[in-house]
Amino acid sequence: MGELAGARAAPVMRIERVAEEGIAGGLGLDELREHVRAEVRGAIGRGFVGLKTVAAYRSGLDVAVEGDAAGAATALAARSARLQDRALLELLLLDALEANAADPLPVQVHTGFGDADLFLPRADPTLLGPLIERFGDTPFVLLHCYPFVRQAGWLAHVYANVWFDVSLTIPHVWRAAEMVREALELAPTSKLLYASDASRTPELYYLAARGWRAALAEVLGDALTPAEAEEAGRRILRENALALYGLA
Repeated sequence: MGELAGARAAPVMRIERVAEEGIAGGLGLDELREHVRAEVRGAIGRGFVGLKTVAAYRSGLDVAVEGDAAGAATALAARSARLQDRALLELLLLDALEANAADPLPVQVHTGFGDADLFLPRADPTLLGPLIERFGDTPFVLLHCYPFVRQAGWLAHVYANVWFDVSLTIPHVWRAAEMVREALELAPTSKLLYASDASRTPELYYLAARGWRAALAEVLGDALTPAEAEEAGRRILRENALALYGLA
């Protein structure tokens, strides 16, 4: 990807995948928890620039800030290959966030719409409030967000450690400029990130880039002077991400 783009490309560690590897390896609960912690603690040294959770798909974003070890042990005994039990997932996610807290990488969180196995009301990013507050030094990056774009913008407005994008929203949602307007109603331009989420169809890379550029030109052009709009566009399209992920 880096060679094709003429830029640096760096990986992001999915927490649930790390946990599922430990489950597949037959680890007991204490060993599994330490496996997750160790992988996260070593992420920076292995070139990762962020972590990611898909808890929205598995049990929802209303993550308890205190783990249920007894419930997690019961779930692990069932040896499901897919990490989807709420108690086990939340305990391991908290372990990962605690291991990350000393020298925190940004943590990407899937929010809003996605595949059909997601229960949309539990993918509302505002449910993350207690977790965002507990790990106040950890940057949280809310991904996708539709139809909760305004909610994500509010979180980025009130919490210093929250950023967001509207990938997947653009290019799939028809009114791209309206999505950018909703995103920036409260959030500063320093908190919005360009992303395409073009994971399946190659044409989506092009369509997302084109849609973002047109939407930003319309929205920023209406709100700012030409010089200010260009500066804000550069931040959203490039500079915010470079700074957040330490890629500059």
